[in-house]
Amino acid sequence: MNHRDSPSDTILIIEDEPKIARLVADYLEGNGFTTHHLDHGDAVLPWLEQAGEPPDLVLLDLMLPGTDGLTLCREIRQRWPRLAVIMLTARVEEVDRLLGLELGADDYICKPFSPREVVARVKAVLRRSRAARDPATPGGSDLVLDDDGWRALADGRDLGLTAVEFQLLRVMMHAPGRIFSRDQLMDHMYRDHRIVSERTVDSHVKKLRKKIGEVWPEREIIRSVYGVGYKYQPEE
Repeated sequence: MNHRDSPSDTILIIEDEPKIARLVADYLEGNGFTTHHLDHGDAVLPWLEQAGEPPDLVLLDLMLPGTDGLTLCREIRQRWPRLAVIMLTARVEEVDRLLGLELGADDYICKPFSPREVVARVKAVLRRSRAARDPATPGGSDLVLDDDGWRALADGRDLGLTAVEFQLLRVMMHAPGRIFSRDQLMDHMYRDHRIVSERTVDSHVKKLRKKIGEVWPEREIIRSVYGVGYKYQPEE
């Protein structure tokens, strides 16, 4: 069965609750994906090593028997850096770590969730992942991150971001629509936990917006939320 995005996309579901795993697999397969299921953390790395061709995306539960999801995400990022990872979690307090630069999950979904939401998020992450593998596609209209080169490209043009600006943009792009406080952004921007003022974040955001505006003067994708912080809101 084919689907509109790519008929060959393979999803590895790592989930120890059989009912959840089966429900998610049914919906994904109904949308044309091929699925594989593992229910124990210790089985994941050996499976990936023996798979030959890695899957296109991993749905990774945070709480697993054996090796936990956070450890697995870190290992996957080190050994298969281009493999997309969506974390499944019931622990909302872990969200910042899941999306942080240390672990770098591509997205997260909080339990309980709708299987339709899972399918939609999988498709969105796969689209971003494919764009990142071919960041300079002529005529593209996306903002794409090149993690290996620490570059951000808008319509194929390098924005010339500093390391801090790249980190700032990367964190927000991993969770479109999510509002980040200045404190949260500072934690991601400065891993040594140095003391900086909120005005420092505002200054970086201003510079980031200016560089994006040089390519897209009519688009505002980094938005202020009065009294709270900032969010990445791509235009539909």
